[in-house]
Amino acid sequence: MTLHRIILIALMAGVFSTVAKSQEEITSLITLDRIYKTKEFTPKKFVTTEWHERGKGYTTLESSEMLVDVKDLVRYDLETGERKILVGAESLIPNGRSLPLQIDNYSWSPDGGKLLIFTNSKRVWRTNTRGDYWTFDLSNQKLTQLGGDAMRSTLMFATFSPDGSMIGYVRENNIYVEDVKSGKIKRLTSDGSKTIINGTFDWVYEEEFGLQNGFRWSPDSKLIAYWQLDASGVGEFNMINTTDSVYSKIIPLQYPKVGTTNSSAKVGVVKAKGGKTKWMKVSGDPRNNYIARMEWAANSKEIIIQRLNRNQNENQLMLGNAKSGNVRTILTEIDEAWLDVVEDWVWTEDGGSLTWVSERDGWRHVYLVSRDGKKVDLITPGEFDVINILNIDTKNGWLYYIASPDNPTQRYLYRSPLKGGNPERLTPEGQGGYHSYNIAPGAKWAFHTYSSFIVPPVTELIRLPNHEPVRTLVDNAKLKENVAGSNFLPEEFTRLDIGDGVEMDAWIIRPLDFNPEKKYPLLVYVYSEPAGQTVLDVWRERNVWHQMIAQQGYVVLSMDNRGTPSPRGRAWRKAIYRQIGIINSSDQAKGLRAALKKWDFIDPERVAVWGWSGGGSMSLNLIFKYGDLYGTAMSIAPVSNQLYYDTIYQERYMGLPKDNPEGFRDGSPINYAHQLEGNLLLIHGTGDDNVHYQNSEALVHELIRHGKHFTFMPYPNRTHAIREGEGTREHLFTLLTRYLREHVTPGPLDSNNMVKE
Repeated sequence: MTLHRIILIALMAGVFSTVAKSQEEITSLITLDRIYKTKEFTPKKFVTTEWHERGKGYTTLESSEMLVDVKDLVRYDLETGERKILVGAESLIPNGRSLPLQIDNYSWSPDGGKLLIFTNSKRVWRTNTRGDYWTFDLSNQKLTQLGGDAMRSTLMFATFSPDGSMIGYVRENNIYVEDVKSGKIKRLTSDGSKTIINGTFDWVYEEEFGLQNGFRWSPDSKLIAYWQLDASGVGEFNMINTTDSVYSKIIPLQYPKVGTTNSSAKVGVVKAKGGKTKWMKVSGDPRNNYIARMEWAANSKEIIIQRLNRNQNENQLMLGNAKSGNVRTILTEIDEAWLDVVEDWVWTEDGGSLTWVSERDGWRHVYLVSRDGKKVDLITPGEFDVINILNIDTKNGWLYYIASPDNPTQRYLYRSPLKGGNPERLTPEGQGGYHSYNIAPGAKWAFHTYSSFIVPPVTELIRLPNHEPVRTLVDNAKLKENVAGSNFLPEEFTRLDIGDGVEMDAWIIRPLDFNPEKKYPLLVYVYSEPAGQTVLDVWRERNVWHQMIAQQGYVVLSMDNRGTPSPRGRAWRKAIYRQIGIINSSDQAKGLRAALKKWDFIDPERVAVWGWSGGGSMSLNLIFKYGDLYGTAMSIAPVSNQLYYDTIYQERYMGLPKDNPEGFRDGSPINYAHQLEGNLLLIHGTGDDNVHYQNSEALVHELIRHGKHFTFMPYPNRTHAIREGEGTREHLFTLLTRYLREHVTPGPLDSNNMVKE
């Protein structure tokens, strides 16, 4: 094949810019096929679900040595690395069947003698949480299915009692307990229905509070505490499936839109042997407050509850008496903006105190709160944020956590004494990038994964606290070879001054064969909301696509505005309160102006922006409000009208519509659709249960009303992720690539402002 023919084919496929390359260079460039078909840039991940024998080993699933397409359960010794098959796939063939169980997930009994297997799983809301459960007894190799005569794939969240004698689970919104030895089943609740939800959650609690399993065993195995939600009165949003049958199917989804009725929530305690539930006497309207967290309070007599008001700016920490139902508040946290749910609360060994995370001094710090709430001691002093807690070693008195005091784009492991004191960095100095850890019980071992922007992830086993590498578990050597041979371009992390003392973190990728004397088009990648950062020094799939775009002759830029969850203090994160779509769009526009001033190789006449979800909303706001800066926008699954989104997320950051009508109006891009002058590509999955397809249809209606022309691509029955169905992901990013190339000409300009061929 001639070089000319190779170049022509590459151009037709949208592989690179119009600047001709040698044959060797062409074959090493990134392509959509390499990203999404052959998956040459997809890293291998280390998968382990359970530490074993209190941190002496770990178990994982690996391809069977005897059977095809099934997994063995394998144990590795941490000290020696010795591998042992604990449960071979051939042992997991139920009587009357020819094939072994496919393990979707598993857990161990407290004594390690029995394996609890989750299989045949089905999706509920966003993840597969409903399926079948089996126990496997290692002593006699006996395999037993739970649930008795229950319909297949109807059990959820099966969990061993602390003494290992029983297993609790949810079935059709009721809670059951099954005796491990006898198989006798006891139903603990009987009022479960479509709207009375026991032991699990509705859509919005799962999506915005991350709650799925809604019951907790008491430490003595005699009681179960659980949530009950009453979803009656919550509005139904009807999605429609028009492709899976001759006639369309209506898919009703209970989904509380902003300002509408929420499910009510309460917590009760019931005996594991059955009986009447004792409800906790939590005051206030249960539909206008949230019970966001609940656990046993280091004993079997009390439970501890986090109760947020509807505006989510008051968090009450309550102790509830399991016998009487009486509740007392021991701590109240208040913020003028919003409060995040505290995830990292662990009791000290004597049960006298628990850890608590607060921004009360302007930084996200960890405190130790006495059981009566009268004593609150700071554990992590200093002007830095604790990003998340990984392990609390109460026996030895250490708190392990992720922080990055000097660089918000990176992540490192630190520890501090539980009695308070200076933080100690455990990630070795000189190692930049993004570090994540899975720390074993006892905090002597950890799985450490490191990556950076163009360095694929590597996972190793380390000893703590000295961070000593023991063995590499996943090296991604082949991926590193692919990166090294594919003209990956170096990124630059910097800050852009947008005035008034505000500097935004940013990264920039310059094009292949970059010439600073020429002008290049710009693609801006945005998210911009409190749920995520884009400016992180970490390996991400989307950044491989960004590398491909840069190879085609574009500058690629991303900026984190105020309001993103960057570890830069409370004031940074909460500057956006009641002004989503307003403050962040203004910051992004100012950031672009600062970029144009700083880098004169960016062509201001060829600027495009793209984003997904909140980033899709931002892309719309930017092209509608700042059309003088952004000529092209590609918006995926956007919230076009904030009144269309759910209560918990949108009200947390914007307040209630009746209290902030101007904010909801001015922050919603649909209200500025009439200002569109540039090129707009709008993309949405019709089966999106998160950001409903309604958002894009309403926007389309508004654009048509104002005579605005645009391109619209619906993906039938795809969810918010737009990844279901063969070829979907490649199709989506091919569409984005082609649209960008068609509307924003790639490559540098010559001295006469003509694109250089």
